[in-house]
Amino acid sequence: MPGIDADFICHRLAIHKEAKPVAQRKRKVGGERRESIITETQKLLNVGFIREVRYTTWMANVVLVKKSSGKWRMCVDYTDLNRACPKDSHPLPSIDRLVDGESGHALLSFLDAYSGYNQILMYPPDEVHTSFITDHANYYYRVMPFSFKNAGATYQRLMDKVFHQQIGRNMEVYVDDMVAKTTSAIDHAADLTEVFAQIRRHNMRLNPEKCVFGVQGGRFLGFMITSRGIEANPEKCKAIIQMQSPQMVKEVQRLAGRLVSLSRFIPKLTEKARPIFTLLKKPKDFQWTGQCEEAFKSFNTFLTTPPILQRPNHNTDLLLYLVVAENAISAVIMQESQKTQTPIYFNSRVLQDAEKRYQMIEKLALTLLTAARRLRPYFQSHQVVVKTDFPIKQILRKPELAGRMIAWSVELSEFGIQYESRGALKAQCLADFIAELTPTTAEEPHVWTLHVDGSSNSKGGGAGIILEGPNQVTLEQSLKFNFKVTNNQAEYEALLAGGRITLEDSPMVEKHLREVRLPLEEVKKLEKPSF
Repeated sequence: MPGIDADFICHRLAIHKEAKPVAQRKRKVGGERRESIITETQKLLNVGFIREVRYTTWMANVVLVKKSSGKWRMCVDYTDLNRACPKDSHPLPSIDRLVDGESGHALLSFLDAYSGYNQILMYPPDEVHTSFITDHANYYYRVMPFSFKNAGATYQRLMDKVFHQQIGRNMEVYVDDMVAKTTSAIDHAADLTEVFAQIRRHNMRLNPEKCVFGVQGGRFLGFMITSRGIEANPEKCKAIIQMQSPQMVKEVQRLAGRLVSLSRFIPKLTEKARPIFTLLKKPKDFQWTGQCEEAFKSFNTFLTTPPILQRPNHNTDLLLYLVVAENAISAVIMQESQKTQTPIYFNSRVLQDAEKRYQMIEKLALTLLTAARRLRPYFQSHQVVVKTDFPIKQILRKPELAGRMIAWSVELSEFGIQYESRGALKAQCLADFIAELTPTTAEEPHVWTLHVDGSSNSKGGGAGIILEGPNQVTLEQSLKFNFKVTNNQAEYEALLAGGRITLEDSPMVEKHLREVRLPLEEVKKLEKPSF
């Protein structure tokens, strides 16, 4: 029985000590399925993947799943055994990183292992726990079956060990999806030779019918990877375009799932699809409205020519644009090359009820935070420049003004984010992305208004400061004095504090400050130690 050397890797179950063995009662199976089970078990016996067993405490039933070809695939219902085993925490690679890593290469080769999971042997003492029941006998697996919850983690561990020198350089692997990549077509044969050497060394087997060599593009993890960049899977787009208008909740759920699978390519998805997603909140009141139909048709039109995304280039700054709508926030991360901006990733989400009441500046900061969390690998490996005309930087660097944003500021501080004015837009898809959701500020004067007030009583004094800017930007601060003051002194202290805020943020405020109770020059003159 060929397979990976058990000393190199094998699959262990690690059943909880307190777990009690479960022997499932045999389920009835129809005639056609019974014949399929007999045929499949005989094949597994012939290649040595299973062995007959007589005495066991764990027993599971066979489950048949129909393939797209119409044939049956035999699986085993290991629900009870999986429940008794802890989850393997071996990390899986980031799909976004793998997809980025595969795009833009001259040649690709897609490799498929022959019954990949079955090439890993079971740990001998655990073999008997894999027993399953059929009409004619009971068997256990000598190799790792497909139905274990930790099978994917074990297989990824194998791939990481076998191809640790190739991954990231001329190969990418996600569980049983393997792709060899080459920047120059001349080097592809040498890269494949290196990959094949590792495969032979560890006695792995490939399925030649499912392998494709030396192509310029192909499907990988649900995306189309080509030399041009990252493209939406045409089959996923076609599935939406060919859909009829949903007439029931299940059809809406199907549509929503298909849209989400293409979210990386669709700007402002949550905002555009809000009428459709809203139907899922109250399925009993289902009604396909005109707004739903309009949104559905807009997606059909858009997906006929979805944008081609690019992978980020090394040592290149990434540009992040933020937009805020009434019910959703969106961001797009891009890169600029030769005065041309190309999109890398679109990201959006719906605002929760409390978040809808945030001030504009808070919503923008939340958009930045959401993008940083979702696109963390990009933020960690590149310098991200936020292109915005809003004073996010000035607010986040002032804990006393940030309010609920203090924790956000701390979380964002690790990325060393830079901020620049938005400037001219150099891509049509970006222009459409910004124009539809962000209120224009070009014709509005950048006027800031400072309101201050102070008061005192027998126990002490305090002050309140409100700084209002364009586009609903509002900064609030309250102060408590730890010294005795009169009402007039409290007013002046409030004014001094407000003046300090405006002067510290002079690039943001001082040039445009119009309405204060005393001119800024007087504030500077009054600046002196507190009473």
